[in-house]
Amino acid sequence: MAKTMENYELMYIIDVDKTDEEKADIVAKFKALIEGSGTIKESDEWGVRKLAYPINDKADGYYVLVKFSATPELPAELDRVLKITDGVVRSLITLAAE
Repeated sequence: MAKTMENYELMYIIDVDKTDEEKADIVAKFKALIEGSGTIKESDEWGVRKLAYPINDKADGYYVLVKFSATPELPAELDRVLKITDGVVRSLITLAAE
C-alpha cells in the first residue's frame, strides 16, 4: 500500500545574532530538505519577534513558518536535523488540521 502524504507545519526560531546571510542559508537548508521528500505549500519568514521568555539570555528570535506535505517519515528526520543545526534555537513540527 502506498504511503499517504500528510500536511504539516514547521515553526522554527533562528538565533538573532546570526548574520542575514547565515539566516538565509539556514532557511534554504530546510527548504531543500523538505523539498527532497515532500512539497512546500507555503513558507513565511516572520522576521525578528520577541520571545515569550528569554532563551540563552536573548529576548528576540527570527521566526520562520513552513507549511508542507510529506510522508510520515520526513518530520522525524527534519526534527533530528533541526536539533543539531547551529543557530536554530527552538523548533516545532505539528500535523496540520487541513
